[in-house]
Amino acid sequence: MVKRYLSVISLEEALDLLNREFSPSPSVEIVPLEQAAGRVTARPVFATYSVPEVHLAAMDGIAVRSTDTAGASEQTPVTLKTAVRVNTGNVVPADYDAVIMIEDVWMGDGRFTIRKPASPWQHVRPAGEDIAESEMALPSRHRVRPFETGALAAYGVTSLPVLSLRVGLIPTGSELVPPGTRPGPGQVVESNTVMAAAYLRSLGASCRRYPVTPDEPGQIRDVITRAVEENDLVIVSAGSSAGTRDYTAEIIAELGELLAHGVAIKPGKPVIIGRIRGKPVIGMPGYPLSALTVLREILTPLVAAHGLPAPAVELVAARLTASLHSDVGIDEFVLLAAGRIGTAWVATPLSRGAGVQMSAVRSNAYLRIPSSLEGFESGEEVPVHLTVPLQHAETAVLVTGSHDPVLDHLAEVAQRQGVEVHSTHVGSMGGLISLKKRDCHAAPMHLLAPDGSYNTYFLEKYLPGEEVSLICIAGREQGIVSRERLSFDDIPGRPFINRQKGSGTRMLLDHELAVRGIDAARIPGYDREVTTHLAVALAVKTGEADAGMCVYSAAKAMNLAFAPVAKERYELAFRRETLEDPRIESVIDAVRSVEFKDILNGMGGYDSSLTGELRQLP
Repeated sequence: MVKRYLSVISLEEALDLLNREFSPSPSVEIVPLEQAAGRVTARPVFATYSVPEVHLAAMDGIAVRSTDTAGASEQTPVTLKTAVRVNTGNVVPADYDAVIMIEDVWMGDGRFTIRKPASPWQHVRPAGEDIAESEMALPSRHRVRPFETGALAAYGVTSLPVLSLRVGLIPTGSELVPPGTRPGPGQVVESNTVMAAAYLRSLGASCRRYPVTPDEPGQIRDVITRAVEENDLVIVSAGSSAGTRDYTAEIIAELGELLAHGVAIKPGKPVIIGRIRGKPVIGMPGYPLSALTVLREILTPLVAAHGLPAPAVELVAARLTASLHSDVGIDEFVLLAAGRIGTAWVATPLSRGAGVQMSAVRSNAYLRIPSSLEGFESGEEVPVHLTVPLQHAETAVLVTGSHDPVLDHLAEVAQRQGVEVHSTHVGSMGGLISLKKRDCHAAPMHLLAPDGSYNTYFLEKYLPGEEVSLICIAGREQGIVSRERLSFDDIPGRPFINRQKGSGTRMLLDHELAVRGIDAARIPGYDREVTTHLAVALAVKTGEADAGMCVYSAAKAMNLAFAPVAKERYELAFRRETLEDPRIESVIDAVRSVEFKDILNGMGGYDSSLTGELRQLP
């Protein structure tokens, strides 16, 4: 029976529906002890035997009867008639109830003399001191921590009953190819169920991924029917919005009940909630970030209802570096790069495109824009959900400004020093403004001034009198990239791909056009903008453009021709007050490292003789 079809419900209504329509009864699985870490106990776990099983000596010394030591003192030493020499961990013989440390014993002629009495059970580990036979070691619904497995092994436990939610993951779509296959034109690597399986396993679920099923109703019906028989929860990964070639909703309605089709969340609106043979069947949207939102906001609570709670998410109050506008009536979730600058947290929004998976890779937090709001303004303090532990987020360094492929390599070197660099590419001028507003730790830039110098002119203009430091990442070559070895003077009339306004590369291009007297209107594609050097080179490689301007390393990476135009100084600007921040010190050390200079020299097009040079303003 179809209860709702393309009638969008709120996120709260969707969660209420799941709670109301399903009565979870988790499965129980017996797993070997060594595989139990991270799993949730289904029943209490009891010790098989006592630990220790008998009384043990806690010190090196002699085992005695405490009554035999009565009256011993410095003035009236007592020579014991019966005592047994023991070492730490030895069994204390029957009829003995105390141990005297060897330092407090005088030995001679095989006899032991003491000068102070022993109290009963002194320096003795009594049987069951750690745990007694049949005593509970772990309660039910307890997530097993790694160090607890050692204790359980000592208590005679070799396997554990754990909660097991069996999840079947079905990828559908004729355009999908399996992971490890290079996609051809119009094809897409099936990645959503890979992500979903990894995510759900981290919560303690047991996942089975079915082969890719083409968009053929009969085949989809057969695999859903089999998955429902074999699992507790079924997830069908497909593009489930109206008008696509997705048959998930109608097949769920045919085999069971369609409870909802469409939830007011962004990304993730086309999600399907259904029931077949009493089991939940979820239709997950095809866009990766939509799928991620559904996993986090809808499936995590459903899994938790089965007794597999997700780790607590930490919240921090952070200042937004850009305005975020959203539609009223929809809960929108925006991925962020968050970091602490001084004592305040700052959060930079990443691309909101539902298919941009690198936004998830580069993020360490997200923001929920409630359905009752039209968004948040730049500079507003908002509650940010961290997707990494707080101590991990504390290592973040926010780098905002000009793009260069070498920034990724710098981040790799810094990562090994305990710092995580999060780069946002907004061009040199965008980075300068971000630094002025204290929205980033550092801004990479290569701004050419009218006098031919780099960067200092603009820093003095936009941050007058402020103390700023510049560390040179490298000297680098900029030029024209093409497939046909075009020169700068060849670009009029040829399809072009440009960098965004405010980028140092765009400013260099405009400078060279003015010097040569070339009108930008003569360059088709001048207004088409991308935000990275690699995006320029890729557009040329794929034939979308004949030429563009980028750094040599990007042209080399795409095996394209390169005609040098200018050498420039690529620097990282940061406020001098941050020099004592250990994270900034680590980034500076990474820039100056031999490893980084070797990387520059290997990539080509860089002059490492300037690398690590520090300049101060004013």
